[in-house]
Amino acid sequence: MTSPRRSRLVAAVCLAAAAALAAGCSKEEGSGTASSDTSQGAQVVQSPSADSSGSGCTLEAYGATKIDLKNAVVGFSQSEKEANPFRIAETQSIKDEAAKLGVKKLLTTNAQSQLSKQISDIKDMLAQGAQLLIVAPLNSDGLEPALQAAAAKHVPVITVDRKLNATACKDYVAFLGSDFVEQGKRAADAMIQVTGGKGKVAILLGSSGNNVTTDRTKGFVDQLKAKAPGLEIVAQQTGEFARDKGQQVMEQLIQSKPDITAVYAENDEMGLGAVTALKGAGKKPGKDVKIVSIDGTRNAVQALADGQYNGVIESNPRFGPLAFDTAQKFFAGESIPENVIISDRAYDASNAKDSLSGAY
Repeated sequence: MTSPRRSRLVAAVCLAAAAALAAGCSKEEGSGTASSDTSQGAQVVQSPSADSSGSGCTLEAYGATKIDLKNAVVGFSQSEKEANPFRIAETQSIKDEAAKLGVKKLLTTNAQSQLSKQISDIKDMLAQGAQLLIVAPLNSDGLEPALQAAAAKHVPVITVDRKLNATACKDYVAFLGSDFVEQGKRAADAMIQVTGGKGKVAILLGSSGNNVTTDRTKGFVDQLKAKAPGLEIVAQQTGEFARDKGQQVMEQLIQSKPDITAVYAENDEMGLGAVTALKGAGKKPGKDVKIVSIDGTRNAVQALADGQYNGVIESNPRFGPLAFDTAQKFFAGESIPENVIISDRAYDASNAKDSLSGAY
């Protein structure tokens, strides 16, 4: 038999749980910055670890010295200004994980989309005693002076979100990020689904000089050629991964290519710029012109839920836990694979509303 005291306790627990659930359901959605449910949006690694036969990069092979991260100075080099939700979430994730681990000192810099500044930022952090560098490269090429400076001091470099055209386990330890060709393919599949495989497509390209733009373009174009020859690519112009530039390019395309029926934006910010341009021209985004993009920002997923968008392929920016976990394994003597590839979700009309809390 249940005692009165136990009955009251059970009732209290149930009441508290119900209140928590109600609070979660009524929570106001944010503006699409970094204020999202990171427990739902945590990165998941899909690529296998380096095997025990010695493939991948080890502390000994790299020539670095073993350190305890809690007592270390760690540097994080951000590439672009934090007006983009991806960059906001990425930097915050690094800061949060460093604080969680009790890292002695975290140095953070922002290159403001200037390669020369990113090089000087990295050198400055080395001068301040950085013993580990986490770098979000601006471009795939051009960071050689910074990498050489790190190598001269035997400081390991872990790159996130963009690959370097450099030698793994010599110039850097490993790349952590998405399979960008696969993202392009998945965006093409989403576009084929929402257009029925027919129409005229404009591509809003990312900034030049990095593998993200190259790979997302290749994946999308190759997939359309293979699966939907009825979807004709009629324009490819760079929006530089920026909302205002994406809007500007879209406004021009509406005038020069008025028969466009679909837009593939290589990040959400450009896609949202296209939404604004289409509305300004009296067109209905999501209906008159289908839109698919890559990133998974809160604003893009909200636009999808509102019917003004048609598909979003995630590119998860929350690198903090993975970057520091990789570093800890490296300093513990484990072998780190050259590419640590994460899994990315896909958002569509069927899951957008329920997925908002996991967007960033």
